[in-house]
Amino acid sequence: MRKPRVSRHSRRAMSSSLTIGFLLAAGGAVLWGLNGTLSKYLMTRYAVTPLWFSCVRQVGAGLLFLVFALLRTPRSLADVFSSWRHVGTMAMLSVTCVLIVQLGYLETIDWTNSATATVLQSVNIVMVLVYVCIAHRKAPRARDIVGSLLALAGVYLLATGGNPHNLALPWQGIVWGLVNAAGGAALSIFPTRAIRTWGSFTVNAVTFLFSGAVLVAVDRPWGHVPPLDAAGWWLLAASVVFGTFASFGMFLKGVTMIGPVRGTMVGTIEPLTATVSSVACLGAHFAATDLAGFAMIIAMVFLTV
Repeated sequence: MRKPRVSRHSRRAMSSSLTIGFLLAAGGAVLWGLNGTLSKYLMTRYAVTPLWFSCVRQVGAGLLFLVFALLRTPRSLADVFSSWRHVGTMAMLSVTCVLIVQLGYLETIDWTNSATATVLQSVNIVMVLVYVCIAHRKAPRARDIVGSLLALAGVYLLATGGNPHNLALPWQGIVWGLVNAAGGAALSIFPTRAIRTWGSFTVNAVTFLFSGAVLVAVDRPWGHVPPLDAAGWWLLAASVVFGTFASFGMFLKGVTMIGPVRGTMVGTIEPLTATVSSVACLGAHFAATDLAGFAMIIAMVFLTV
């Protein structure tokens, strides 16, 4: 049976959509990478704690998502609060997919640097792979096994510098990095149905605000505001608006246009951006074993998607 012809106009429209999708996803990944370096600067220069920073970022970005949800999907927003079951679902997503990811990422940056944090975050792909194999009772492909071994070798090199008797990274940074990766895996798996039901603006608005409310109750950020000057407040605002709200919005929109496989590959721009910006802006130094570990983990991404 012959396949239906695709008109030249349709091909151009598809090509244009893919181009826009790539640009959006790449833009979001770049903003994430730059935001990691900006976050490290704020925590180093102004003694901003990861917990306080998480509170401000999640509440600020949540309010921005809320404005867009009220404008774009007001009925979905109302439906979320029409049932305690819906509220419970959002509360679960808030903790597993937002709170853990945001706080884990900032803690990892605080203990290490933005480049290492973004690379360790990529290990979430292996975690998703394990989940899919168990849930669907299917054996992994040979390339999945090779990719997983590369990821483990990459983490080993980052953690030890190639010497098993030496810990090149603080153990807290390694633990928080793996916690962040687990949260990233949950973010890839659990919110799918909720986003299909209520839309990304509504899901992001509610989960960011729920997660922010939990952190505010625990940390009470108004009681220990860091000594930010005018530049510090501008950088904090940039982290909320561009590094959190815009980056999430751009990347997720881009992925819906180009698909998750291409999106995952484009996402490798994030650790590259974080590494370059860390060296250029903060004077970070990486050993040869660090760079080898980065390369192994990024290679894992291309093998397993």
